[in-house]
Amino acid sequence: MSHPPICLSRRHAMVALAASLAVSHLSQTSAAAGAPVRRRGIKLGYDNFAVRAMGWNARQLIDHAQALACDSVFITDFGPLEGRFDDAYLGELRRYAVDRGVGIELGSWSICPTSKTFKPDWGSAEEHLALGIRMSRALGSQAFRVILGNQSDRLTPGGIAARSADTVAVLKACRSQALDANVKIAVENHAGDLQSRELKELVEAAGPDFVGVNFDSGNAIWTLEDPVAALATLAPHVLTTSLRDTQVWTTDNGVAAQWTAMGEGCVDLPAFFDLFEKQCPGVTVHIETISGFTKDLPVWTTEFWQAFPEARAADFARFLELAKRGHRIEPFQAPAGVERKEADRAYQLAELSRSIAFCRDRLGLGLRG
Repeated sequence: MSHPPICLSRRHAMVALAASLAVSHLSQTSAAAGAPVRRRGIKLGYDNFAVRAMGWNARQLIDHAQALACDSVFITDFGPLEGRFDDAYLGELRRYAVDRGVGIELGSWSICPTSKTFKPDWGSAEEHLALGIRMSRALGSQAFRVILGNQSDRLTPGGIAARSADTVAVLKACRSQALDANVKIAVENHAGDLQSRELKELVEAAGPDFVGVNFDSGNAIWTLEDPVAALATLAPHVLTTSLRDTQVWTTDNGVAAQWTAMGEGCVDLPAFFDLFEKQCPGVTVHIETISGFTKDLPVWTTEFWQAFPEARAADFARFLELAKRGHRIEPFQAPAGVERKEADRAYQLAELSRSIAFCRDRLGLGLRG
C-alpha cells in the first residue's frame, strides 16, 4: 500500500525553505567561481537512513530521489518495504523506480550470529542473508549490504577476529545463492567494528568473487582512520557506498568527531573523489548524512586501546593529522518552540539537500540534474 508524502508543518516548512536558500546560494557561489566543475560520470544517490525521521516507505523514498534528481536510492533496511518481501511486489517497486529514472540498492543489518547487534528477526544469519540476496535480485540491486556489528564486538571473547571468522562462515554458506543470483554481498565498515585493513582481510577470506565492501566514510573516523586512507585500502573491493563528511578536532582527552553534511567537515573530499573516480569505476555514491551529535574518542586513555590492540601507528598518525585540520562544532539543538521530531525531520532534509547540491555542484557527481 502506498502512502502520501508526509506533510511539513508551517514551521517545519520554513526550516526547509532556509535550507533550500542555502543550497541555492551554494550553487550560485559555485557558478560564480569561474570554470564549470568537471563531471566525473559517477552516479549520485542517497541512503534512506539520511532521512530516517521521515518514516517514508519505499515509494516515498524513490519519489524523494526523483525530486533531488538523484540516480539511485539505497534502502539499507527492510523497514521501508513494509513487510512485503515477495518477488511480485519487489518487481513492481523496481518498475516504479525505473519509470522515474532511479535505481535501487538494498541492504540490511548484522549477519554475524555472535555479534551483540545480531537480531533473529529474519531467521538465522544464513536465512537472513539468503533472503536479502533473493530480494536484491528482484529489485535489480547488484549488491546486498550487510554489517558485522559495532565497536562493542571488538571487546567480545576472541575480539573482532573471532567475529570476522563467524561472519565469513555465514558468507561462505550462501556463496552459491549469491553467484546464482548475480548479487554480491557488500559488508560495511560499521559503527567502529572493522578497520579498513580488517575488512579487507574479511573480504579476501570469504571470497572477492562474491563479497565486497559498502564503504562508509563516516564510520572510518570511528576506527581512527582518515577516510581517504581507508578508501585507498578498500577501493578494489568497494561495491557501493554510504558517505558523509566529518568534522574532527582534538580534545583534552583525545579526539572528538561530528558527522556533517558534505563539504562542511575537514575530510579532503577532492582527494577522496579523485581516488574514488580512478579506483571505483561504476560504483554509486550514496549520501548518508547522520549529523548533529558528537562522538568522543578518548585516545589518550589506556582503556580505549583495549578495543584496538593491533592498530597501526602510521594509520593513527594520519588520523591525528586530520584532527589538526578540524575544529569543534556544536551538536544540533531543536529550535525553541519546535518539537524534536519535527525539528529532526527538517534538519535531516536540509542536511541531505545541501550534501546533494555540494556533490553535484562542487565535486562533479551525478548523472542527472
